[in-house]
Amino acid sequence: MSDPVRIIFFGGLGEIGRNCAAIEIAGRLMLIDVGLMFPDTDMPGVDLVLPDFTYLRENSHRIEGAVITHGHEDHAGALSYLLADCSFPIYSSKLTLGLARHRIDEAGLLDRTKLIPVEDNERRKIGPFDVEFIPVTHSVPHAFAIAFHTPQGIVLHTGDFKLDLTPIDGRRTELSRIGALAASVASGEQKNVASGGQKTGGIRLLLSDSTNAEEPGFTPSESAVGEVLLECFRDHPDKRIVVACFASHIHRVQQVANAAIESGRVIATLGLSMLKNVRLAREMKLLNIPDSALIPIEDVNKLEPGKVCVVSTGSQGEPMSALARMAAGQSKWLEVGDEDVVILSSHPIPGNETSVGKVIDGLYRRGVEVIHSGLARVHASGHARQQELKTMISVAKPEFFIPVHGEYRHLTHHARIAAEMGVPLNNVLLCEDGDVVQLTDSGLDFDGEVPAGYLYVDGSSSDIGRGVLRDRQVLAQEGVVMVVVTVDVRAGKIVSGPVIHTRGWVYAPEAEALLAEAQVIVGKELAKINPEAIRDIENVRRTARKALGSFVDQRTRRRPMIVPVIMEI
Repeated sequence: MSDPVRIIFFGGLGEIGRNCAAIEIAGRLMLIDVGLMFPDTDMPGVDLVLPDFTYLRENSHRIEGAVITHGHEDHAGALSYLLADCSFPIYSSKLTLGLARHRIDEAGLLDRTKLIPVEDNERRKIGPFDVEFIPVTHSVPHAFAIAFHTPQGIVLHTGDFKLDLTPIDGRRTELSRIGALAASVASGEQKNVASGGQKTGGIRLLLSDSTNAEEPGFTPSESAVGEVLLECFRDHPDKRIVVACFASHIHRVQQVANAAIESGRVIATLGLSMLKNVRLAREMKLLNIPDSALIPIEDVNKLEPGKVCVVSTGSQGEPMSALARMAAGQSKWLEVGDEDVVILSSHPIPGNETSVGKVIDGLYRRGVEVIHSGLARVHASGHARQQELKTMISVAKPEFFIPVHGEYRHLTHHARIAAEMGVPLNNVLLCEDGDVVQLTDSGLDFDGEVPAGYLYVDGSSSDIGRGVLRDRQVLAQEGVVMVVVTVDVRAGKIVSGPVIHTRGWVYAPEAEALLAEAQVIVGKELAKINPEAIRDIENVRRTARKALGSFVDQRTRRRPMIVPVIMEI
C-alpha cells in the first residue's frame, strides 16, 4: 500500500488571483505558487489581498520549499508576505526568480530564502518531492507546468498555459513530454527518479488552468499581436505612441519595440516596474532592444512626437500608475494631448473594468486617441481556451481531474469539459479555497478544510481584517453620525451635550432642523438615566447609541455608523 498524497488549496479557486496550494508527502509540504490578488471596488482602502497563511504559519516547520510556475503577481506576489513568518527556498526559472526578487528584497527578506534556478525539463529531488519542470507557453517567458512524481503516481499542475504554435521565443508547451508521462513512467527512467513504492504509468491527477474555460476555440498566438501593433504605428506616423501593458509581459514589450524600431522610433520606459523588468530581461538576453533604440523618459519631450514610443505601466487602471497619472494630467514626464495615441495592449482583469474605463475617459478628455482590445486585436490572452483545454486533457489522459485558477463559473465549465473528454464524473472534483483532497490507492476524495479567507493589505499593514473592511464599507455607503456627551462621573450628571456631528449621513448646513431634533431626542433619553447609572460610562454610551440609532433609522431609513463619544470630567 502506497503512502497517501494530500493537496491543500489556499487560494485561486473561486477568484482570479491569490493562487496558492501545497502538496503534502510524508508529512512535508511543497508550496505551488504564492500569489496575491488586486482588490475589488467593494474593498475601500485595500491595496492587496493575500491568501490566509494561518495553516502555513502553524506548519512552517514542515515547509520544504516553494515551486513557482511563473512570474506573475497572482502567482508570486505574496512570497514576501509569507517569508515574513516562514523561511523556505524558492525554485523556479531565472526570470521568475528575478521578478520575485524585487519584492522580496524591498521587504528586506532575502536572508529568509534561497532562490534556486531550474532549467526547462529539469527533474529535481527536493526532500521527499520528485519534481519535474515542464515548459509551457504563457504571457510571461519561462513558465512551467509542474509534474510531481509521487507514491500515488504523477500529479501534474499545468500552471497558466496556452498552446501557442508560434510563440515569440519559440518555446512551446511541451505536450510531447506530457504525453510521454501519460503513456508510461518507469522507475529509474531519468536521473534522480525516486525509487521504491511509487506507482508507475500515467498521470494520476491533473490540475489545470481554467481562466478561459468559457471561451470557445483557440487563443490567438502572441505573434499575431505584433502585426496589429505594427499597423497601429504605421497608421499614426506623426503622433507619439504610448503603449501600456503588463511590465512582466516581456514578449509584448519585445513586439512593441520591434514595431517602434521598424517605424523609426526610439523607446522610453515609464513606470518603475517596467524600467526594472526591461533591464532584467535585457540582461538575461530575453529582450532584444539595442542601446541605440532606448532613451531616458526625461528626454522624450526633446523629440518630435512621431519619433517616440513610450512603453508604460498602468494597463489595469491602477490609481497611482503611470497611465492613470497621464489621464489625470499629473504625470511628471508626459503631458498627453491630441498629438498622442495610447494603445492599451491588455484586457481588464475581472474587477478592473471600471478603473480602466475611467482612465480611457480621462485620456479622451485630453484629446488622446485610445486604441484598446475592444477596437483592435492589440492583446492576446496567455490562457488556453476550450479546444486547448480539451487537447491538454486528451494528451494527459488523467485518472482524476481538478480544475484550478479561476472564478467558480470557470471551474464549473472546465469540469464539464473534462467530463466531455472522458474523465468519469466521479473522478472530477470541483474544489474551492480551503479544501483539502487526498489521493490514495483507492482514489481521490475530500479530506477536510483549512482557513482560506482573505487577508487584506493596507499600506504596511497586512491584517486589517473583515471588521475594518466592513466599517469602511459602511462609512463609504452610509456615512457616520457622532453624539458627544460630557459626564461628571463623581456628581453622576451630564454637564453638556448631547451634540450631534455627521459626515456622509446628511449635509449638516442643510439639515440643521434634523440634527437639532436628533439632539433633543437623545437628550431626553439620557435625562432618564439616574445619577448612579450615569457613573457607568458604558451605560451612557449604550443609551446614546440606541437613541440616536433609532432616530436615524426612523427618520431616514439609513444605517450610518453611530459613534457615541463620552467625555469624563
